[in-house]
Amino acid sequence: MTDLSPTLSLACDLISRDSTTPEDAGCQALMGERLAAVGFRLESMRFGDVNNLWARRGTEGPVLCFAGHTDVVPTGPVERWAQPPFEPVIRDGMLWGRGAADMKGSLAAMVVAVERFVAAHPDHKGSIAFLITSDEEGPATEGTVKVVETLVERGEKVDWCIVGEPSSTEAVGDIVKNGRRGSLNARLVIKGKQGHVAYPHLARNPIHLAAPALATLAQETWDAGNEFFPPTSFQISNINAGTGATNVVPGELEALINFRFSTESTVEGLQLRVTDILDQHGLDYDLEWTVSGLPFLTEPGALLNGVSAAIRQVTGRDTQPSTSGGTSDGRFIATMGTQVVELGPLNATIHQLNEHVSAADLDTLTDIYQATLEQLLC
Repeated sequence: MTDLSPTLSLACDLISRDSTTPEDAGCQALMGERLAAVGFRLESMRFGDVNNLWARRGTEGPVLCFAGHTDVVPTGPVERWAQPPFEPVIRDGMLWGRGAADMKGSLAAMVVAVERFVAAHPDHKGSIAFLITSDEEGPATEGTVKVVETLVERGEKVDWCIVGEPSSTEAVGDIVKNGRRGSLNARLVIKGKQGHVAYPHLARNPIHLAAPALATLAQETWDAGNEFFPPTSFQISNINAGTGATNVVPGELEALINFRFSTESTVEGLQLRVTDILDQHGLDYDLEWTVSGLPFLTEPGALLNGVSAAIRQVTGRDTQPSTSGGTSDGRFIATMGTQVVELGPLNATIHQLNEHVSAADLDTLTDIYQATLEQLLC
């Protein structure tokens, strides 16, 4: 491929590196080399088997941080791709390859936007930073969360953060994520007594015992949401019981449950209500909770206004703030009191076979990032 824009050229270079989570495959070094050339101080932070990059240009506030991840999800069956997933190609106006949309295209747009901005405004206000991890698609325990902990420990503040997650749906910039719901998981074990199905009086079937309680949980209204968030949802994602034999009453049932919760609910409140319902049904149970992330919200202010103005300037369209979708690393950055938005290309093919994104959209995204810098740091 020849005559590519700077953004597309860098995106192809990043996509060509097999950085299946938690691998980075040299992506951060490539980005860091470009950033160092325009005055960024680089700091590599490795935790466990995860590479993280913290880069900053400037020493004063306010700090505008671009955040993202170099790791990608596994390709799936390579033979079902139209071309090798780590050999990017532009065909029919689309850039094809694993990570094109999620999120190496965004990373390339960020770097090029900053290069252009610094060239035009070498004495800009405040500071520009990059927080890049290779642990977003994996457990997310050694990546952004650890970098944030380090920054907090040494008193560094991030005022605004743009996460390059693919937020758009129909046209680049039509949707900006200004918050995310929290995610609360539980492993619920209902205890019964194993026995022969022909002698049910000598057994206690945990499936029968659990069914009314699970139905109550599924029908419960947890909250009504608010102007920014939909109502909290409860889902049973897995149920397992039995020995595989048709003539054995199982001894226990395991259910995996998940809440996607709004700012109207708390972890403690949801946990208490679940245990109350289980107790009301007289169950003998074990319950193990894990929190994947707390909800966060960036209300209209400097960042959201600046991003919206930049999108309007570049595309002529008004953007729609949204808190829909799953979790992202923005949940960790928001704990610093940072205003966080997610802005990236279309999300139609993320994590799919033959992942692709509009080549022209990545150039548009570059212009939007640059215009946002001008809105906030000029």
